[in-house]
Amino acid sequence: MFFQRLKTPGLGHNAYLLGCGDGLAVVIDPRRDVDDYLRLARENDLSIAYVLETHRQEDFEFGSRTLAQMTGARIVGGRHALFGETDVKLADEEELKVGTTRFIALATPGHTPESMSYAVYVKDGGDRCWGVFTGDALFVGDTGRTDLPDPGRTADNAGILYDAIHRKIEPLGEHVLLFPAHGAGSACGGNISERDDSTLGIEKATNPVFLKSRHDFVAHKLAEKMARPPYFVHMEDVNRLPGRPLKSPSTFRVLQPVEFQQRMHEGVVIDTRSPEAFSAAHIPGAYNIWLDGLPAFGGWVANENTRIFLVADGLEAMERAVMSLARIGIDSVEGVLAKGIEGWRDQGLPIESIATTSAAETAIWMQLGRVQVLDVRDEYEWNEKHIPGAMHRYVGHLESDLPLLPRDSEIVVHCNVGHRSGVAASILKRNGFTRVHNMLGGLSAWEKLGLPLDGPGQSRKAD
Repeated sequence: MFFQRLKTPGLGHNAYLLGCGDGLAVVIDPRRDVDDYLRLARENDLSIAYVLETHRQEDFEFGSRTLAQMTGARIVGGRHALFGETDVKLADEEELKVGTTRFIALATPGHTPESMSYAVYVKDGGDRCWGVFTGDALFVGDTGRTDLPDPGRTADNAGILYDAIHRKIEPLGEHVLLFPAHGAGSACGGNISERDDSTLGIEKATNPVFLKSRHDFVAHKLAEKMARPPYFVHMEDVNRLPGRPLKSPSTFRVLQPVEFQQRMHEGVVIDTRSPEAFSAAHIPGAYNIWLDGLPAFGGWVANENTRIFLVADGLEAMERAVMSLARIGIDSVEGVLAKGIEGWRDQGLPIESIATTSAAETAIWMQLGRVQVLDVRDEYEWNEKHIPGAMHRYVGHLESDLPLLPRDSEIVVHCNVGHRSGVAASILKRNGFTRVHNMLGGLSAWEKLGLPLDGPGQSRKAD
C-alpha cells in the first residue's frame, strides 16, 4: 500500500495520496496546484480514481476539478449542499470501494455544517479501521474552530462537533491513525500540535475534546479568540465552483524599476524579504510579508481584485510568491521587480528604512518611559503571556484599528520572533507613524533574558 502526506508551506495544509490496490489511488483535499499529486502518482504507477473532499475549505483553493479533468477521477463529497459540485455524494456511513480499499463516510459537522470524515479499511486489515481522514474536525492536539459558519453559534457548533467526534470517530479504535487536513500553522485551529503523526489513542490521552466534558469543551471553544482572515469568504465561494485553472508562475511579468515605480500605485507593493532586510531598505509604502508568511498574511492586505506588485530575491522566490497567492485565490500579480531591491537602488529610486531593536534595549527604553510597546500576536497568545504595559493589536486587524497614538510616537512593535511584527511595522509606516522599531527576536528573546511577563488575567485593554 502506498501512502504519502503532501504539505503546503505557509498554510499548514495537508493533502494525502493513498494507493488503494489494483493500481488505483485517491487524493484527499488537494490544493489548487496539482503537479505534485500527478507526479507522485506517476512515479508509483498509480491511477488517481477519486478525489475526496472533507469539507468546503476556507483557507486555500481546491484543485479537485483540475485534478479530475487531468486524470478522469471523480470528486467525492457529502450530500450537504455546501459541498457544491461533486460527482459522488455520500450519505453518512455510506461506503465507497476503491480497488481493495473501503472508505466509510462519517458526518462530522461542527467546524462547518457539511464536514465529513472518511474511515479507511484496507485489504489486510479485516474489520479493523486503518486510519481516518478527519478534515478540520479533529486535528493533532486540537479540533477545528467552530466560529466560522456563524460566530453567534460558536457554542452550538462546539457541542455539535464534540458529539460528532465522540459518536463517529472515537469508536473506530485507539489504534486508528489520524490524518487531518491541517497541521501546525493553520488558521483553522487554535492550538494544533507541531507533530504530524498521531493515533486516536494518543488523542484520547492528550486532546481537549477527549479530556473535557461536553460543557467544558464548549466553554473551551468559546474562549478561543481567533482572527478570521478576510479571504476566507472568497475561498468558501470559490470552492463551491468546478475549479479554476491555475496560471503558470512562469507567466508573471518582470518589471524594470522605472516601470515598476510608475505602475505600483495601481495597487499594493508586497516585499517578501525577511524583516531584517526590509528594515534596512525598502520601497516607500510597501508591505513587508516574509515569503513563508505570504500564504497566511497575503489575504489580509490584498484580495482577489487587488493589483499586486512583488519584491522578491531571485527567480525561485518570485515563483513561490506568485504560487502562494494563487493558492489563496489571488491571481492578480501585475509584476515582479527586476533584480529586486538592488535593481531599484541602482536606479537611484527612493528608499526608506525601519529601525530595529532588541529585547534588552526595549526593556531599558520602557524603564525610561521612552517607548510604547505594541504586541501584534493573536489574542490567544496575548492572553497567555505578554509584556507588562504593552498595548495589543492583532497584526491582521492593525490597518483598520490603528493605535490611538500621535504619529510621531516612539513605538516598538513585536510578535514571537519578528516576522509578524515586520508586517505590522510596515503597516504603521504606511500609515504615517514615523518612529517605529521592530523588536527582532520578539517575545522569545524577551523570555530568554528573563524579563518580566504578565499572564492570564493581567491584560491591559488596548487603547
